[in-house]
Amino acid sequence: MSYISVVVFSILICRSWSVDQLKFPPSFMFGAASAAYQVEGAWNVSDKSPNLWDKLIHDRPELVADGSNGDVACDSYHLWRRDIEMCEELGLNMYRFSISWSRLLPSGYPNYISEDGKNYYSNLIDGLLEKGIEPIVTIFHFDLPQILQDLGGWANPLITDWFADYAEVVFSLYADRVKYWLTINEPMMLCDGGYEELGAPYFDDPDVGRYLCNKHTMIAHAKAYRIYDDLFRDKYHGKISLPTLFFWFKPFTPEDQEVTDLTIDHWEGRYAHPIFSKEGGWPRKLEKLLNDLAKKEGYKQPRLPPFTPEEIQLVRGTYDYYALNHYTTRLVRRVKPGEQPGQWLFYGSSELNTIMDKDPAWGTTAVDWFSVYPPGLREQLHWLNSTYDVKEIIITENGVPSLDPDLVDTQRLEYYRDYLEQVLLAIKDGINVTGYIAWTLMDNFEWLNGYVAKYGLYAVDFSDPNRTRTPRESARYFSAVTKCRTIHPTQDNTKLNYV
Repeated sequence: MSYISVVVFSILICRSWSVDQLKFPPSFMFGAASAAYQVEGAWNVSDKSPNLWDKLIHDRPELVADGSNGDVACDSYHLWRRDIEMCEELGLNMYRFSISWSRLLPSGYPNYISEDGKNYYSNLIDGLLEKGIEPIVTIFHFDLPQILQDLGGWANPLITDWFADYAEVVFSLYADRVKYWLTINEPMMLCDGGYEELGAPYFDDPDVGRYLCNKHTMIAHAKAYRIYDDLFRDKYHGKISLPTLFFWFKPFTPEDQEVTDLTIDHWEGRYAHPIFSKEGGWPRKLEKLLNDLAKKEGYKQPRLPPFTPEEIQLVRGTYDYYALNHYTTRLVRRVKPGEQPGQWLFYGSSELNTIMDKDPAWGTTAVDWFSVYPPGLREQLHWLNSTYDVKEIIITENGVPSLDPDLVDTQRLEYYRDYLEQVLLAIKDGINVTGYIAWTLMDNFEWLNGYVAKYGLYAVDFSDPNRTRTPRESARYFSAVTKCRTIHPTQDNTKLNYV
């Protein structure tokens, strides 16, 4: 499908949409997202140094579902102009991408800034702005320089200063043009995934390592926020937050409400309560449960490393909006006699003695843990609105995987339609959701799933040296939504079947 066909489709379909439909506010921003390691390739081009994903997958290719890696990926390092063109085709207001720490600072430290790395991101930012597209920049998206991982990575408390120094360099180079910032993407997956063998650094250390990582990401984020506040905000007036992966959780039965609340604390609270709550620090019930468990297991130190009063003050309130990465909803229940608790993130918690289920009435996908329950997003937005004093929410990731490369991606189109409808309803409810960013702009390297799982609005031909990008049916639909600012193409208040 050509650029012209995407645009013409959007114009034609806009003419048939009912003026009576709910519409997104004029200021509402639509976007799509990517991440450096997943799209850039050019893993050893110029003076870029290896990151921990480069090393892990080169050393252990068998960990990836298809044995692939991100050495070339979508080759966005060379094809960034085409990426901007795709954003323009989709009618996006913003494009979320991340900066590779090891591309910008090859030593990991600010003693040396790569000229090529600096220019690459500068060109991308300028190119987006020329098209009227706001860059929303993630400072860190999982790809820690290997030299810092060798020193302990996110388990080393010094990383909070290493990250703060890196963030200050990023701000000094790009804050004059970037108004939306994200610090550390999904520390839940970074820490819980990285220390439960679901991603790099691929350690099996859930009792100690993940909680050290947990605390250090909170401190690192806060230091970066304070640097922006002290040195850049008055001049550039940007906004900064931490993007939180937060599936929505519902009790399997009314009797499971208490453990569901603990699950929310375990998933979201450990990475949001220190920042967004009025009191700061860890969620108290969860902190007590985990620390009591550590004592029973013979540990001398608490599971959750305690915050000092000064650290609580440092972290609390370090946000300008809530950045939500939402994908799915799970039902939570306690284990039954004779059952074993869930062992992985998406299936339950051995610490909480839970299992995560899904309602058989919900939609299914090709990925077994991923169910489709659109009302869960609206319920979650209400929970955020009532739990925290958040004046603005931006959905910084939302999307659905498939295993099929087909361009006629009916399920993805319907997923976007139905989840965007819940966003519209939440806005009508009075919740200030100001933006929605689709994951992802194009098929890319999905970590240990390699190129098997596909989330892209655009399909990428990874067998083609040119990495040809082709819009899927969902891209046509999303383009129509961004241009018409409503979700139901109709003349008679019935949903149009696109495919």
